[in-house]
Amino acid sequence: MHVAEIDFRKDPRWEQFLVYCPDALIFHHPSWLEALEREYGTRCIGLACEDESGNLRGILPLMATRGLPTNLGSHQLGPRLSSLPRTPLAGPLCVTDEAAALLLQEAVRRASEMGHRQLELKVCGLNLDELVPGMARTVWRLSYVYGLPKKPELVRFGNARNHARIEWAICKAKKHHVETRVANDEKDLRDWYPIYLYTLRFHAIPPRPYRFFKALWELMHERGLMRLWLAERRERNKTRLLAGSIILGLGQTSYYAFNGCRPGDFGLRPNDLLQWCAIHDACARGFRWYDLGEVPADNPNLAEFKRKWGALPKPLYRYYYPAPASHYRAVISRTQAGLSRHLARIWRLMPLRATSLLGDYIYSYL
Repeated sequence: MHVAEIDFRKDPRWEQFLVYCPDALIFHHPSWLEALEREYGTRCIGLACEDESGNLRGILPLMATRGLPTNLGSHQLGPRLSSLPRTPLAGPLCVTDEAAALLLQEAVRRASEMGHRQLELKVCGLNLDELVPGMARTVWRLSYVYGLPKKPELVRFGNARNHARIEWAICKAKKHHVETRVANDEKDLRDWYPIYLYTLRFHAIPPRPYRFFKALWELMHERGLMRLWLAERRERNKTRLLAGSIILGLGQTSYYAFNGCRPGDFGLRPNDLLQWCAIHDACARGFRWYDLGEVPADNPNLAEFKRKWGALPKPLYRYYYPAPASHYRAVISRTQAGLSRHLARIWRLMPLRATSLLGDYIYSYL
């Protein structure tokens, strides 16, 4: 076997490999990779491990990042070659350890050749440090995953009491005339984006630029890889958009990727109704897993929201080569925590337009 760089847009073997690999995620798909390229104009490198017959035995998408222009960036936010930036989970996708080792060795070589300080890989459960000496693993966050039954009518969320609580929330939403639908065109996406900005300002998180979501829509929507679920309410002969969730799906996993809901509308339970519909829809479409996404360690309320759907925590890991200095990492973490508390207060006072521009600037380094 050997490793070569192939064009994931034109080489049909890349997408065919995803079809037959049970661990494939939407974040390995050419559409996601191209959307990342469109976001900031950075080229994605598609490494593939081929056998002597030209069949793919593994793939690894990589993209370079500039890193934050400050020493506070640390290994997690500094210049690096990553799989993948601005993506929760990607990393090598292989059918054998030999293929994985060859891909990692080539990735290490390219990171050094391109002058990057770090190689970063984002995985779940792979022991990559056993394949390449000097590679270090760190626990990043917990992701919450719900195992879907074979039929929508078999969906249950935890014990009887918890399931009844969720049914109560669904009934409350419907009692207040909240309805859901799947977005029809890009206008729905444009209408949703300000609500997404409002939500991330409330949580003091930089938002992604609209052009990224437009790229996702153009590349994924018609292929059935993306759905934007919307929650609306009829008020005085006018329909008001309350919330929306972007759901991505490939292979066995449907992924709850982005959400927007104004805090003032939480009482109408639009998020509960959206999750209910998206989970049942994923089950009907034959997905095996519904991934509600990762949760930062300092956000217990978000973790509780995801646990109530019967989702179980699954650790996500970050691999780095070379291994970062643990003392430096600890100092940086404490400094970032102190800055975050003060910046969050300022962020929540900014106009939405300002958060959008600043978010775009920050992500251009990440």
